Amino acid sequence: MAIIQFDNVTKRYPGGHEGLSGVSFQIEAGEMIFLTGHSGAGKSTLLKLIGLLERSTRGQVRVAGRNLTQLKRRHIPYHRREVGMIFQDHRLLHDRTVFDNVAMPLVVAGLGHRETGKRVRAALDKVGLLNKERSYPITLSGGEQQRVGIARAVVSKPPIVLADEPTGNLDPELSLEIMRLFELFNGVGVTLLVATHDLELISRMNKRILTLRHGRLLQHPARGGHHHV
Repeated sequence: MAIIQFDNVTKRYPGGHEGLSGVSFQIEAGEMIFLTGHSGAGKSTLLKLIGLLERSTRGQVRVAGRNLTQLKRRHIPYHRREVGMIFQDHRLLHDRTVFDNVAMPLVVAGLGHRETGKRVRAALDKVGLLNKERSYPITLSGGEQQRVGIARAVVSKPPIVLADEPTGNLDPELSLEIMRLFELFNGVGVTLLVATHDLELISRMNKRILTLRHGRLLQHPARGGHHHV
């Protein structure tokens, strides 16, 4: 059963630029997939369509049985709760503690105080930062900040997690550590779609690869380094 399905999806921006052109693919529930391609190939656009940060111009996007093309505005927050998003720049609130940053999705969802505390600590424990819950992001290393971002993305136990260049600012050793974390979540059934241009990292992970070039999906992605134009 496909949890994410794109049928001939095109995203055109004002001015005529096409971020995606006629993209079709499907991802099964529980898969971990890499999305690769040159800078500007459309990776971020594709993730934003799944998270409903943007809508497609043409074609159908289906996520967890919902047709996002027709989803009413009032249902968007509910949809976003089921999709955890991890960004390269972490997007942490620097005037809030690590605990408060991770708790944010649960507070928005109106979860009770005790349940929130339990879930936040479980998420921080998974990413190895339980001892940092009272710290502020500015005191953490880049790798630790990224792990706070991951904890925030998984704290509401979403079935789908999207990561946009999650290792873009990290050295190879830390990057591999983050990927191992993703494998851990994938091992308990989370569907993961990771956009990255780190081909060396991808080749070590041995997962299915979707390759974009100028907004189009390449049908037979090479496993070598032939992705760049």
